[in-house]
Amino acid sequence: MSTLIEQPVEARLVAAAPRMPSIPATLHYDPRDPFAVRMSFPAPATLEGVEVCWTFARELLSSGLEESVGHGDVRVRPYGYDRIVLEFHAPEGTAVIHVRAGELRNFLENSKKLVPFGLEHVHQDLDHGLAELMRDAC
Repeated sequence: MSTLIEQPVEARLVAAAPRMPSIPATLHYDPRDPFAVRMSFPAPATLEGVEVCWTFARELLSSGLEESVGHGDVRVRPYGYDRIVLEFHAPEGTAVIHVRAGELRNFLENSKKLVPFGLEHVHQDLDHGLAELMRDAC
């Protein structure tokens, strides 16, 4: 199955400069990489002026709707009635954003229709992944 999900979401940057209290972002899900989701931010929304894309576990996003999760570069936790906090940690600094929980639930429900939770391994193409890893090894 090659159907991709791309869902725009509105992210509110915490402690942002007054010029940009909310920023556009897009959530991506590709069944060919069934364990992962990507969240991209367009160039005008970043300090560096280039598009930024974070890839992290779909399970992290799902669990973060209910409890604080993550110990690495990406952390997710509920905040208030209908907000989720996502923290992105990089050597250059940390970005903290709020996203509506409903938007994330909708995205996860759509991804679940393509690949149900717990069945990601069925959708992995291990031969293709191994070939990609080995392609430049020679």
